[in-house]
Amino acid sequence: MISISDLELLELIRNPKSKERGFRLLVEMYQKKVYNIIRKMLIIHEDADDVTQNTFIKAFRNIENFHGNSTLFTWLYRIATNESLNFLEKKKRRYFFPIEDHMEAMSGYLDQSALITGEEIEIRLQKALLKLPDKQRLVFNMRYYDDLSYDQISQITETSVGALKASYHHAVKKIENELHAE
Repeated sequence: MISISDLELLELIRNPKSKERGFRLLVEMYQKKVYNIIRKMLIIHEDADDVTQNTFIKAFRNIENFHGNSTLFTWLYRIATNESLNFLEKKKRRYFFPIEDHMEAMSGYLDQSALITGEEIEIRLQKALLKLPDKQRLVFNMRYYDDLSYDQISQITETSVGALKASYHHAVKKIENELHAE
């Protein structure tokens, strides 16, 4: 793995002669992390793969809008989460999924997914997460799995820390209730 600073990477990307090389490095450095973020939201590999690709296409097209107010990874994380939420919304509208049918389909996929280790508690947790509203699930994933601070999540989601804390608290309570109900 090549180690290069955000500043060096941006210099490569912004130089017309090295733009493609710089962007390939960006993808190489962050593709796995971005995919994992998206996979936690979308569950299905093929969907996560498509949205990961869309995330990097969007980043490529909008790299000039990156002003360095955050790290490149935070910027990519924001694009990935927005693309994930948009994808879920479009999928629900396109297939006219009642939310319960969508959750049931995703839940069934979890039973057969390589993403899940097979541990019963992990599967139960993932199924409980699927019952959360998308944004609560996103905040929970960022805080619980990615161990991001509320300040980091606030930068990524452009949401106040107070709202994020409330969202996480509600998500935890819903998950606890779901796990105790089984």
